[in-house]
Amino acid sequence: MHDVIVVGGRCAGSPLAMLLARRGHRVLVLERAAFPRDTVSTHYVQPSGLVRLARWGLLEPLLASGCPPVTEAVWWFAEDLVVRGFAPPMEGVSMALAPRRTVLDALLADAARQAGAQVRERCSVRGLLRDASGRVRGVRYRDEHGREAEAHADLVVGADGRNSLVARETGAAEYHRRPPLTVVYYAYWRGLPPERRNRNEVFLAGDKQIGVIPTHDDAYLVQVARPHAFYPEYRSDVEGHYHRALEEAAPSLARELAGARRLERFRGTADLPNFYRRPYGPGWALVGDAGYHKDPLTGQGISDAWRDAELLADALDQVRGGTPREEAMAGYERARNAASEAVYEFTCEAAGFDLDPMTRRLVEVLASHQEDADRFFGMIAGTVSAGTFFSPENLLAMLGRLPAGSFTPVTTGPEETR
Repeated sequence: MHDVIVVGGRCAGSPLAMLLARRGHRVLVLERAAFPRDTVSTHYVQPSGLVRLARWGLLEPLLASGCPPVTEAVWWFAEDLVVRGFAPPMEGVSMALAPRRTVLDALLADAARQAGAQVRERCSVRGLLRDASGRVRGVRYRDEHGREAEAHADLVVGADGRNSLVARETGAAEYHRRPPLTVVYYAYWRGLPPERRNRNEVFLAGDKQIGVIPTHDDAYLVQVARPHAFYPEYRSDVEGHYHRALEEAAPSLARELAGARRLERFRGTADLPNFYRRPYGPGWALVGDAGYHKDPLTGQGISDAWRDAELLADALDQVRGGTPREEAMAGYERARNAASEAVYEFTCEAAGFDLDPMTRRLVEVLASHQEDADRFFGMIAGTVSAGTFFSPENLLAMLGRLPAGSFTPVTTGPEETR
């Protein structure tokens, strides 16, 4: 009998298991993959996520793997409208990282094992077990040898992604749902100019979003997002549409890629819904993308998963200490929502390819005021309170720094200047 069974051992499941095991919980993790194993992901970790990784003692091992630090962010809204800067430091962390998931997920799973959790790979969960009252009491799964098995626990946690089996079988209610906004394809490239090595770059031009992120082995992830409705056309010729979008939205980047080498096949997805789910019920809970998911434009998924793993671990410790389960778990949901709602709204707007007039005016402020730009990137990175950044007082103060009549319409794609 386990205290907690965690379904899924990647970016949400393994950290949760590690944290619980370090606090004395008996934890079983069931993961269908065998690490190292890649997965579709743009794998950007914000500074706020790295603060947690440092707290857990895992930042130095990740840096030792050779992942280059990101210390500059550049967002292009037009050729003459560019926002540069970086998030203010948080607890001594002044960088972001974009580690390959083959490296990151294996590191996290090993940390869970070292903490005392039992992590079993190649195990596919097939369904949930319930008692006579309907309370979840465990899982049915197929083990690494293909045999059917059962495991029992006081709590089953779904850390199994946006298409979570745990969420589906428990009927976890969704709210604040938005339809998928984008379809994203990406590839890895080697041979870009060295000045890109420590830079995260985003291009927003018309109905195209481009992202460039440095990662392991001198490679760069270059992603191209289009409106979700474009998916059937995009997938009919992924490579062609990918390069045409680059030529139109980021011409100099397109020229650089012409002299670079693509390392792997194109990968991508249109399965990018935006939602919250109620993250708990009788005998079950959700964490990571299983409980809360949004478009990848702002690169929040991994950092959010680690935040929520800490919040859930704290709630379960409260239960063990005598707090009524409903009270502790409701607190977990409130804390998760309060920490994410402002960035969720911003992400959905920015990923919708149509910034409203006030947001466009704010972009002009960011482009001309460095402190505001750094605080903007800090809001995205989690080192500046999103509630404070988006407060009416701050927005009005920012707009007051913009000369009257200086708004420039965003109508064309950016051409980088060196």
